[in-house]
Amino acid sequence: WFILQYMSGFGNEHVSEDPRCPGALPEGQNNPQVCPYGLYAEQLSGSAFTCPRPTNKRSWLYRILPSVCHKPFKPLEEGHLTHNWDEVEPDPNQLRWKPFEIPKAPQNKLDFVSGLHTLCGAGEPRGRNGIAVHIFACNTSMFDRCLYNSDGDFLIVPQQGKLLITTEFGKMLVEPNEICVIQQGMRFSVEVFGETRGYILEVFGAHFELPDLGPIGANGLANPRDFLVPVAWYEDRQVPGGYTVISKYQGKLFAAQQDFSPFNVVAWHGNYTPYKYHLEKFMVINSVAFDHADPSIFTVLTAKSTRPGVALADFVIFPPRWGVANNTFRPPYYHRNCMSEFMGLIKGHYEAKEEGFQPGGASLHSMMTPHGPDAECFEKASKAKLEPERVAEGTMAFMFESSLSLAVTKWGLQTSNCLDKSYYKCWEPLKSHFNPKCK
Repeated sequence: WFILQYMSGFGNEHVSEDPRCPGALPEGQNNPQVCPYGLYAEQLSGSAFTCPRPTNKRSWLYRILPSVCHKPFKPLEEGHLTHNWDEVEPDPNQLRWKPFEIPKAPQNKLDFVSGLHTLCGAGEPRGRNGIAVHIFACNTSMFDRCLYNSDGDFLIVPQQGKLLITTEFGKMLVEPNEICVIQQGMRFSVEVFGETRGYILEVFGAHFELPDLGPIGANGLANPRDFLVPVAWYEDRQVPGGYTVISKYQGKLFAAQQDFSPFNVVAWHGNYTPYKYHLEKFMVINSVAFDHADPSIFTVLTAKSTRPGVALADFVIFPPRWGVANNTFRPPYYHRNCMSEFMGLIKGHYEAKEEGFQPGGASLHSMMTPHGPDAECFEKASKAKLEPERVAEGTMAFMFESSLSLAVTKWGLQTSNCLDKSYYKCWEPLKSHFNPKCK
């Protein structure tokens, strides 16, 4: 009977109740002595109670049984999920990965949780400061089990295959070229429809927010109205064989058993929710005269650090747009950066690396490691006739940029067997054009 529906608005105070139980939300208060329909009231806090109002995040859930009804948590095998950044020696080189392999279902069934692989990161969740980049590669749905992240927020970027995500707040369908954010503590389960792959940016100690627009003005980039929040949906389902609730806690996985579905929230209200966003909705800002605007103008979401103007992590995209700059080398320029730049490709070809950088692959240019267009791109762009042109048509590349110095895991450097050890060769054909007699 259920039809996927959403409410719009970033960070809004939303109110939702399953239409099967009209009036399930208490009127005029959060925690009445007896809730409608005999439900339990439970608050999910995403910020300290005393946070300033603009940053205070919480939602009230009205559920058939509270989430405290479970057996004790026990350690669960983490597989390739880790926050141990000292597994291998640091590597300052430009790194690029070929598309990460998706296991075949008959030989190796992996769901979203068992298909998590940590690629790089920094910091740690106990100190509430850090990030991790994960790859998920799976081929089967989560069955009678869900995950919640005690450590931080997941920004999920599907690259191949759509995700039907059931949360305590309702259901979301997230397809490639869309993203979703599951915030700290929210229980969710992922249904897939075949071989599925994507990227995850995890942040500890901060939530994602829309970047300030400054001189851009009141509108532009990712507009708040285009973020979608699921509507309430519940299942009153007993699971005599045991429903597994998985907690990611201090970088480890733990599992607890309970005999009912955790998606038993009949109604909820608040501003602390999961949400999704379609990248085609992004309003691109660009140079219309000469030179480049900095890539920060492509920021969709940011997780701020404690230093003003410095991001713990930014989620940046490079969407289809017009290139019209005069007397300008139009591809991304050569660069050394005090930030770490992790890039992924959802579809198409990235303009500065048309051959080796493939959908489902990735690259990491660490702090102060030089990077930029390959030799072929440089020669082509240096001689191109500068007419208005569509850039990145049919593609979508993205970047996780962080002020932290990211360490790569052993899986990323060795076990995955996807590291492109010839990456540095794309710059070797670059040659000197210097002529002291020709200005």
